[in-house]
Amino acid sequence: MKDSYKREINYLRISVTDLCNLRCRYCMPEHGVEKFSHEKILSVEEIAEIASISAELGVKKIRLTGGEPLVRRGIIDICRKISEIPQIEELCITTNGMLLKQYAKELREAGVDRLNISIDTLQNEKYKDLTRCKISEHPVDDIFAGIEAAKKAGFENIKLNAVLIGGWNDDEITDFVELTKDNPYQIRFIELMPIGEAASWDKRSFLPNETVLEKAPELKAIGESGVAKLYQKEGYEGTIGLISPVNHHFCSQCNRLRLTADGKLKACLHSKKETPVKGLHGEELRATIANEISNKPENYDLGYDNPSSSMRNMNQIGG
Repeated sequence: MKDSYKREINYLRISVTDLCNLRCRYCMPEHGVEKFSHEKILSVEEIAEIASISAELGVKKIRLTGGEPLVRRGIIDICRKISEIPQIEELCITTNGMLLKQYAKELREAGVDRLNISIDTLQNEKYKDLTRCKISEHPVDDIFAGIEAAKKAGFENIKLNAVLIGGWNDDEITDFVELTKDNPYQIRFIELMPIGEAASWDKRSFLPNETVLEKAPELKAIGESGVAKLYQKEGYEGTIGLISPVNHHFCSQCNRLRLTADGKLKACLHSKKETPVKGLHGEELRATIANEISNKPENYDLGYDNPSSSMRNMNQIGG
């Protein structure tokens, strides 16, 4: 189905929970979030129905996010139900990887096609500081153990997402690039956005992705993958992807809807507009989703002096 600007809307990102086992500084307040009551959060069956009707309207790709999706009770059932929808060509999950070693095999068997793993630093102590991690002494090691479990389970084309933060991890850019020497990863640097907890951060924290090319001038452009511009170092197995939502808007290419864990549709990540769909079924649900697609806004002029208008933190939207 196309919106009023002739964009084909074929991608739905579903937040299955706003809870997380970490407290990343740009994503969540230190005290975490107030847990939704059971009645307020979408059930497994409601998620499956919304996904199914969205697929009938043209959605071909679904990504499950959070919070941290692997802390959601019933996550394997959710994956299985969505993977059984005939029109869905790709089911993906974005995870912080802390529970991946435990769940990788089940996720693959439940029909998950691809994994994106969020990892903003390769240093254990910095990781614990950035994420306020209290569940592991060696979290980065745990994440890579999860990645190995994912490979063993049959996952390929694994992507590692790193939010670029000035004064925090920009000194690790070349370390991330070196990860691609003997591994077929796509390391994706994502510009820090002025949204939620990060909206009021010092402007020195916000770096353009050109910083990556300045630190690693040997990277050569090789094309694009979705909203990511791809680069590769000669002779290296993996690639580097640059996603620049602040300095190179891709609104004209936007093909997605977002669904929050409490059942609100968002046609634009940065808009304050949300449309409730929890409690809707059948034709009423179909009409509401179709209307949201038709009325998807043309753009949002996100910038360091024009932060997001979204009323939620990223953990509540689903990335």
